[in-house]
Amino acid sequence: MTRSHRHETPDRLYVITSGRSDGADESLDAVTLIVAESEPTPDMQSEHAAILRTCRGPMAVVEVSAHLGLPLTVTRILLTDLLDTGRITARHPRTAPSPAHPLASPDVLEKVLVALHNL
Repeated sequence: MTRSHRHETPDRLYVITSGRSDGADESLDAVTLIVAESEPTPDMQSEHAAILRTCRGPMAVVEVSAHLGLPLTVTRILLTDLLDTGRITARHPRTAPSPAHPLASPDVLEKVLVALHNL
């Protein structure tokens, strides 16, 4: 069982991220789905290996963070490391359709409507 990040010392979090406090991929939001593309290797950092074992199926970034018991910012840095090396892929959520960015253009919708009327 992992310990909560509230019980982690700042030194340990510093070591886990190799002293980085930024540099995480900004596109990795809390609901981005992460999928492992490889198995952990023996020489890998334990947190990276845990991510690969945890993400055999799609898992949201916030869920990965909870499983690791680490702050979201630390988890995003670790995920960026794995993303940069091709060990994971990120499936970003689609944006909801809006009037400014509709799912289909009005021309396409009109053609569908005409085709339906012709049936």
